[in-house]
Amino acid sequence: MTFAYKISKWNRYRKWQIFMKEFRLKESLKVLDVGFSENEYWETDNYIEKHYPFPENLIAISIDTPNKIKIRYPKVKFMKYEGTLFPFEDKEFDICWSNAVIEHVGNYNAQLIFLKEIIRVSKNAFITTPNRYFPIEVHTRTPLLHYLPKIIFDRYLTIIGKQWATGSYMNLLSETMIRKLLNDAGVKNFKIYKNRLLCFTLDFVIIIRQ
Repeated sequence: MTFAYKISKWNRYRKWQIFMKEFRLKESLKVLDVGFSENEYWETDNYIEKHYPFPENLIAISIDTPNKIKIRYPKVKFMKYEGTLFPFEDKEFDICWSNAVIEHVGNYNAQLIFLKEIIRVSKNAFITTPNRYFPIEVHTRTPLLHYLPKIIFDRYLTIIGKQWATGSYMNLLSETMIRKLLNDAGVKNFKIYKNRLLCFTLDFVIIIRQ
C-alpha cells in the first residue's frame, strides 16, 4: 500500500464521517450517488456503495455502463446516463452524494449544469472536490505545475504520458470558484468543509440544504 493511497483512504473515511455527521441516515431516505465507477482499482472506490447502511434505497448513476458493479452490489440500483441532465423528477431524492466528480464533468458551464441538476433532483447534497491549490495535483501526483494555466499543464501531462488526465477529464476548482458556482446556481444554504493535510487544504466538502 503506497503512502499516497494511505492518505486517500484516511481522507475518504474522514469525508464519510462528515456525511454521517451532517445527515441522520435512516432507512426511509432515498439517496442518489452521482458518479459510480464500473471498474474498481482501489478499496476506496465506490465508497458509498460499500458503506451505506440501506443499499436498497440507494440509486447510482454514471456515464459508465453498469455490468460488474451490479454483481458486486446487488441491492443497489445502477443506471447509465448521458452525462448531462439527470433522468429523475424534481426533488426525487432526499440526499445526493457526489464524491470527486464535479472536477471531471467538463468546463465551468458543464460544472454549473451538473450542480444545478444535483439541486434540482435532491433536497440535500454532499459534494466533494480536490482543492486546485493543494501543492500536489492528486490525480497525477504532479507537484505545483497544475498552478499553471490549464493549456500548459495539459501539454506537460501529454509529454509525460498522462494524456488521459487532460482536456475535459480534469477542471480543478478553488474555494473561490466553488462559491461562484454555488452563487450562479442560486444556492443560498450551504456549508463548506476544508479538509486539511498538514497546513494545506486537500479538498472541499460542500453541504447543500434546501
